[in-house]
Amino acid sequence: MKKVLVLEDEANIRSFIVINLKRFGYEPIEAENGTKALEMIKLNPDIKVALLDVMLPDIDGFEVCRQIRATNSKMGIIMLTARSQEMDKVTGLMTGADDYVTKPFSPSELTARIDALCRRIGDGTEDNENEIAQGPFLLNKRNRTLEKAGVRIKMTQVEYNIIKMFMENPGKALSREDILNTVWGRDYFGELKIVDVNIRRLRVKIEDDPTNPIYITTVWGYGYKWGL
Repeated sequence: MKKVLVLEDEANIRSFIVINLKRFGYEPIEAENGTKALEMIKLNPDIKVALLDVMLPDIDGFEVCRQIRATNSKMGIIMLTARSQEMDKVTGLMTGADDYVTKPFSPSELTARIDALCRRIGDGTEDNENEIAQGPFLLNKRNRTLEKAGVRIKMTQVEYNIIKMFMENPGKALSREDILNTVWGRDYFGELKIVDVNIRRLRVKIEDDPTNPIYITTVWGYGYKWGL
């Protein structure tokens, strides 16, 4: 069974999530605070997805997300927040989260998000073992890695899937809807702006000047284009 970390300080909510994860065939790993969550990750390096509550008694979920991403680019991360402010959603995605769910949520919505994220992460393999070389970039589809001028760029699996889509469609304008459907899946429940936030995060990682991007350019009113 796939292991899912459940970081939630409210015992009744955590229990509700755990019961439903077990029902849907996942193995939940519980943590009531950020410190415990980081300990459980060390003890369970095969955790597939982490559900991180934002408001915690010690360190907040954003900081836990940052620490996970500092050492693990492949774990799927979903932020759980009781607040609906735009900035919380953006902050979570910019710190390395793959998705967010706003409380209250239904068990079916949460497990659908986890299922979709697990499919996007995959098992670390690709049917096609070819590399794609474009300009200073080298995409290794077997290892799911990206290098720029020989330097490895740390990416989440969602970011990798976006770059892969771009490099397989050089010079083609891709709509936000196309990117959302391809990377997140047609059964994704979230909002379209998750594409824009991930593009912003990618630009910080790959552009020489993220405020004046030359690799991922905006097609106003439509989407984005990969061009060298």
